Amino acid sequence: MQRSNHTVTEFILLGFTTDPGMQLGLFVVFLGMYSLTVVGNITLIVLICNDSRLHTPMYFFTGNLSFLDLWYSSVYTPKILVTCISEDKSISFAGCLCQFFFSAGLAYSECYLLAAMAYDRYVAISKPLLYAQAMSIKLCALLVAVSYCGGFINSSIITKKTFSFNFCRENIIDDFFCDLLPLVELDCGEKGGYNILMYFLLASNVICPAVLILASYLFIITSVLRISSSKGHLKAFSTCSSHLTSVTLYYGSILYIYALPRSSYSFDTDKIVSTFYTVVFPMLNPMIYSLRNKDVKEALKKLLP
Repeated sequence: MQRSNHTVTEFILLGFTTDPGMQLGLFVVFLGMYSLTVVGNITLIVLICNDSRLHTPMYFFTGNLSFLDLWYSSVYTPKILVTCISEDKSISFAGCLCQFFFSAGLAYSECYLLAAMAYDRYVAISKPLLYAQAMSIKLCALLVAVSYCGGFINSSIITKKTFSFNFCRENIIDDFFCDLLPLVELDCGEKGGYNILMYFLLASNVICPAVLILASYLFIITSVLRISSSKGHLKAFSTCSSHLTSVTLYYGSILYIYALPRSSYSFDTDKIVSTFYTVVFPMLNPMIYSLRNKDVKEALKKLLP
């Protein structure tokens, strides 16, 4: 990738605070959350691979979501931990580029994967007798592959465009990672074309999957209303509750940052919300998909001595 005519070789990540006491406290908090993220997601992946009762399309997607969250959190948290305890807050140009590329690619991939999971729930509830046939392992693998390919192809486009900026201002990023909006603020060039590209990618990678998820749930609600018993209603909605919780938390935080008018944008607010979908959400997902799931609990009891 060819750089533009600038002399920036590294960026400075301001992080959350410059107070040493608070930095140490944040280090402990983020280390604890990252430990829970790693343990929780790896445990869920092992359970799904190990227990034959979990070899279904729903758990296939859940396992891939755990793998993605484990990778996603690892893009951010180790660097956050280093900046919390080190006086050196710098990140190299290449390091910033790589972090940006993987963070965008994984974020886009997760949007697509959540849409694929919504379709899986629609088929399971609307066509239960044809579920195993309709959601074949080939189709599930294809949906996961398309999620990753779509995410990283679009990430390549936005990364190439972003890092061809003319970074003529200070190389200070008012954030804890190399995010899109803080990098845009360092560019001195014309941003009209870039803004069009940014909103196009937001529409294709976030809005379109969100519309597919909403459409799937509209069909799910229609199918559930046809069920005569209240017990059937409860069972149908319980199969969607975990996924719906994930969608609400993830899309809510992303849309809050990137869909708001730029006049309403605040770096301080951005840091708080970004922390949620980059660090907190990957930690919560294993809990969301296991605490209320009888099959996962039984698989865990079987695995433990």
